[in-house]
Amino acid sequence: MIGTLEIERFKCFSSASFEMRPLTVLTGVNGGGKSSLIQALLLARIAATSPDSGSVQLNGPMGLALGEVRDVLHWDATDLNTVVVRPRPRDADAWAYVFGVPDDERALHLNVMERPSSDISGIGARPPGFTYLCAERLGPRDMLEVSADDPDSIGVGVRGEYTAQVLALRETRSVSRRRTVRPELHHPGLAVSQPRLQSEAWASDIIRPVQITAQLAVGVMASTIRFAETRLKGEEVLRPANTGFGVSYALPIIVAGLLTEPGDLLIVENPEAHLHPAGQSKLGRFLARVAGSGVQVVVETHSDHVLNGARLAVAQDRSIDASDMITHYFDHDRSLPIGINDKGELDRWPDGFFDQIETDLGRLARARRGR
Repeated sequence: MIGTLEIERFKCFSSASFEMRPLTVLTGVNGGGKSSLIQALLLARIAATSPDSGSVQLNGPMGLALGEVRDVLHWDATDLNTVVVRPRPRDADAWAYVFGVPDDERALHLNVMERPSSDISGIGARPPGFTYLCAERLGPRDMLEVSADDPDSIGVGVRGEYTAQVLALRETRSVSRRRTVRPELHHPGLAVSQPRLQSEAWASDIIRPVQITAQLAVGVMASTIRFAETRLKGEEVLRPANTGFGVSYALPIIVAGLLTEPGDLLIVENPEAHLHPAGQSKLGRFLARVAGSGVQVVVETHSDHVLNGARLAVAQDRSIDASDMITHYFDHDRSLPIGINDKGELDRWPDGFFDQIETDLGRLARARRGR
């Protein structure tokens, strides 16, 4: 598990160090560096899983769209034309991924100058696993993609495109690993370990009451997922387009979280997208539960509801220890670490940190007094 992440000469970071815990929440202003931190981890992951390649592409793999070399090198990197990503496991030396800059600043790749001699937990090619769900997940689709990789290595995909396939493979018992949901992640109202049923229970709690059917389409390279609205008479089957974006955006997060194993690294951008505030809070609690089960979870969010859900996981659910959660608030020119105690109280509340509701309510009060 990564204890510290150091980044040098990459995008907005000249030299920066971030404490990482089992649950690391990234929040703050647009353009503050949250996505850049995640992209640094993705570069390390690409380098780790391509040991025979001397370069990493800046566009394409893991959904990256970083542009050209001149777009990723920090502006004051004059003498040292390298990008360094240094994940430091807890109680261990740092492992350095060093990327060299080609002579052509319009190049679309970085050269891999140095990589660790052995795998880092969550980053490397061998288990435990790595999952990244980007902010641009797929909306409702009648047909979803399938991967031709070995079934045991297929995850939900960067955009959630393989979610139906992942569930269908477990229905047909076509995998040898991650076939069931660990007891620590069972929904409180359901004791069975079947991934589809656990996904239904959590989705019904977080999003809306649904039943899920996932199948591999016969004769075509595609998969399907259908939902039954359990509140409707006869449990009418609904196409994804008729269930709303919330289901399509949140279900991959739920499935990915349920199939994690201790030591995995799960990165989720904007889990709150298309969810009602109550669902956002519940999804925050769910992700905190996953982190509390031995998985490292990194969440990038603009939602105070997601953050408050994680705080409830500490203070009420006790599904994660306070010492295992940290929040990094990114302002335009700095980042601030924010800790939490076992009552769910944050140890600082900087200006601009989820205080817009108080600002707006104050303005509304003054507006009423002025009428």
